[in-house]
Amino acid sequence: MDFIKLATLARPKFKADPYPFYARLRVESPVCRTRFLGWRAWLVTRYNDVLSLLKDERLTKDKQPSASWIHFVSGSITRHMLNADGVDHVRLRTLVHKAFTPTLVERLHENIEGACQELLDRLNTNSNPDLMRGYAVPLPLTIIAGLLGIPDEDRSSFHTRSRSSLSPSTILGVLRAVPDQRQLIRQLRRIVAQRRHEPRDDLITALVQAEEAGDRLSEKELIAAIFLLFIAGYESTVNLIGNGALTLINNPAERHRLAENPNLGPSAIEELLRFTSPLDISTQRFAREDFTIDSVRISKGDAIFAVLGSANRDESQFDEPNTLDLSREPNKHLAFGHGVHFCIGAPLARLEAKIALTTLFQRFPNLRVVKSTDGLRWRKSLIVRGLEELPVAT
Repeated sequence: MDFIKLATLARPKFKADPYPFYARLRVESPVCRTRFLGWRAWLVTRYNDVLSLLKDERLTKDKQPSASWIHFVSGSITRHMLNADGVDHVRLRTLVHKAFTPTLVERLHENIEGACQELLDRLNTNSNPDLMRGYAVPLPLTIIAGLLGIPDEDRSSFHTRSRSSLSPSTILGVLRAVPDQRQLIRQLRRIVAQRRHEPRDDLITALVQAEEAGDRLSEKELIAAIFLLFIAGYESTVNLIGNGALTLINNPAERHRLAENPNLGPSAIEELLRFTSPLDISTQRFAREDFTIDSVRISKGDAIFAVLGSANRDESQFDEPNTLDLSREPNKHLAFGHGVHFCIGAPLARLEAKIALTTLFQRFPNLRVVKSTDGLRWRKSLIVRGLEELPVAT
């Protein structure tokens, strides 16, 4: 297999079950050529290669000169720490890390439990419940929006507009995302202006005050930091809850194990992260210099994508990788990446998913999907793997 169109990997039908194709790539073409927005690019699929690349200093996340048009059309929304390296990355990560410290996240435990029960009460009264729209989406949205201080009236539009900004795989996709990105920037500027005049006990206020205290957070960086925190605290969690619920419904023996032994909760979440990989493909990196991966020559400036979903099913790393084992140990999956760009929202995602899935199946132990698996709709996205819908019967 010499070449793959990147857009193929973003199609909903592909996202429904990408794993047989990934297994073929690992054998036939573990470093496979593609193109990304006009650049020569590569998909890397084997676990050891992916792990090495995620911490390889020969790769950069910072924008390339030829990529400046993307940042220009997107405005300040892309100028966050995920697109920065070195001292800039450290500076930005230090400023936003306060959002997801273990202590702060653990304090949200009671809020998450309360939100779960309230949403499930509503779900139970719905004649046609959709687990995505009624539970997996609003739970993380409520928690991260409350943490940041995003007003209730803005939350629905934040959800809708942020989705189109998740690394489109084509030039047309980038351009189509621009109106949503500009609307998000306007919303964030308005909220930031409000917090300057009326500070509150929320994270946006804390970031505004950090900027004013001289921590070298520019207006553009402030807007981008808030956007990234929203995505980091929301996007992976939505898909982990949705994918995890579907996986447990389809694996009743493992679901019953979890119900009978709540202590399996932490390892169960790690296995669901590995098995379902809500972040399917990492965002792009660029080669700083020429080098070689598995005898394939990578040239300076090439874009590289680490396929996390493939690495997490690699037979060389995991015994019976296509079998769900909620007590799997060891389980060194790469669902949140690795190295300096490890997902900053990981602690919150783990806690929310553990509470959400445990509570869900305690309330509805016989939960079932009312559509065939083949009939479910998946999102169109290169980076994430998630459901558009999950119609269930309680």
